[in-house]
Amino acid sequence: MSATPIDLSKLPSPDIIETIDFDTLLSTLKAKFVSLHAKEEQAEISETLKLESEPIVRLLQLLAYREMTLRQRVNDAARRIMLAYAVDADLDHLAALVGIKRQTITPADPEKGTKAKMEGNADLRARVQLAPQRFSVAGPEGAYISLARNAHAHVLDATAISPAPCEVLVTILSRLDDGAAEASLIDAVVSALSASDVRPLTDKVTVKSAEVIKYEVRARLTFFSGPDRAVALEEANKTMKGYAEQMHRLGMEVTLDGIYAAARAPGVQKVVLEQPLQSIKASKTQAPFCTSIELIDDGVYSLE
Repeated sequence: MSATPIDLSKLPSPDIIETIDFDTLLSTLKAKFVSLHAKEEQAEISETLKLESEPIVRLLQLLAYREMTLRQRVNDAARRIMLAYAVDADLDHLAALVGIKRQTITPADPEKGTKAKMEGNADLRARVQLAPQRFSVAGPEGAYISLARNAHAHVLDATAISPAPCEVLVTILSRLDDGAAEASLIDAVVSALSASDVRPLTDKVTVKSAEVIKYEVRARLTFFSGPDRAVALEEANKTMKGYAEQMHRLGMEVTLDGIYAAARAPGVQKVVLEQPLQSIKASKTQAPFCTSIELIDDGVYSLE
């Protein structure tokens, strides 16, 4: 079993998800309605059904709409029991099947009136995918990763490598600040990996914090003329932030083309990247971390 989870977004659409078309449903209902009449009446009924103003046509349209919404409800229900599509409480129930529970990142504070910050759907889904790796007693890479990520809510990512025979190095990335793990978090992971029913007797396991590679993004954006210039800049900042967060994982590479793609929001004509000047590649024990994003409005594109 591979320690790299299947990319669920690249799986084909499930066959159980039906393509629903209102016109097709309506045509089927009309044909059925015509067939219920005597043969000598069917031609006249067919002509009547061509008139939108006829009450029976309105009724058949209503029935087609009701059937369409019902089939959509079935589609939605089918998606909710699939790992790729399930969210929130539905995902919690799928996670329970493999002994995984959504983690509490920050507990609720009744005195301040703040709600608990819970683990997001994407992170929970990733842990569910890794969960079967824990069932092995041979100490595979995926088992160590799964156990490390489940050890504490502040573990955002983990990797496991074997630098020498019978030696295992587990690297963890924290959710807090720039991702460097505090001693208490490392201790929690060490404890989780040291249980007699978890670690093979021949393995010497070491847990350490990720080495954080810090970088900043600075670029000048030229925009097409139009009223949505501020909106385009806001969208570019939002997309860039999302890309930086996505790349804040162990072993990821922040590529120049990835930065350009994130900055080129609809309405952006040109991107001149000033920082970074080259791609930032991290090893399995390193993680990129963006310290700042500065997208500068460099004006409107001119044909002159």
